[in-house]
Amino acid sequence: MLYPSILSRPSSGQEEGKQGRSKGDKKLVIVALEIVPSGVGRAYAQCIDDASANSFKPFFETYIGKEATIITDEWRGYVPLKKDYPNLQQIKSENGKSFQDIHIHIMNLKGWLRGIHHHCSKERLQGYLDEYHFRYNRRSNMGTIFDLLIRKMIKKKPIRL
Repeated sequence: MLYPSILSRPSSGQEEGKQGRSKGDKKLVIVALEIVPSGVGRAYAQCIDDASANSFKPFFETYIGKEATIITDEWRGYVPLKKDYPNLQQIKSENGKSFQDIHIHIMNLKGWLRGIHHHCSKERLQGYLDEYHFRYNRRSNMGTIFDLLIRKMIKKKPIRL
């Protein structure tokens, strides 16, 4: 599932007269989740300037294979990508009911940003997104991280001073 999301500053709340993907002072981020039989697999996010196919394309090229089944809402910015991604399907959002997993992921990400970083400038937001998703994508390997570190240390040649 793929969905562009607007990440706002914690204190900004909703902007008056702004709805949907009109970002105003907010930072626009595209988020993708890999859905596997057991639930949500990996997740990726990237800051974008606008919700257009030109902004989406680098994200698609980096994180999404041409053969992948992609399910998005009916945002028109995805339409030009259908020629390169033939399995791109657009369905009604039903006020988010069709995309519950992605909304939960975005809410968790926003909560983490608010709790840890309080405020994120546009310059640092991509780094925070990368950090969050690095940890998120390795959440099921937590028991092996220490083992991997020890193995790497053992296999490395000692440094003689």
